[in-house]
Amino acid sequence: MADKLDGLDLKILKILQENSKITNLELSKKIGLSPAPTLERVKKLENAGIISSYHAVINNQALGLNVQTFVLVSLAWAKENALEHFIEKIKDIKEVVECFIITGEADVILKIVCKDIPSYEKILFKTLSQIEQIERLKTLMTLSTVKNSRTLPYEYE
Repeated sequence: MADKLDGLDLKILKILQENSKITNLELSKKIGLSPAPTLERVKKLENAGIISSYHAVINNQALGLNVQTFVLVSLAWAKENALEHFIEKIKDIKEVVECFIITGEADVILKIVCKDIPSYEKILFKTLSQIEQIERLKTLMTLSTVKNSRTLPYEYE
């Protein structure tokens, strides 16, 4: 459907990425359309799967979650169904907030958010290290966030 998006659809997508709490009335004013067709367009974008959900962006440090790491994971491919078993085990670790299969130096990269270094150490040694499908782990500790854009790089105009 992306090829069938017109200028108003693209404006809607950009505005909702910047502020998903905007009311339909405010959105309609910003795009220059009345509220009913604006809502219809938003529903069309949702039904097409272009808008998949709406979320609150939470400041993890305000909740006392002060440690964020990226962990490069090399899998033990000799183990049967290594990737599938690894994925099933990772799904149960709540501190793993994102997981991507990658190319390059490792097979998978995990984004982990937790309270402090002792909490991270526990996750690393008591949880991740116990997953038999993992051959090697390499932690990349984040120091600060320079950019965290929620708007996809798309030509909206």
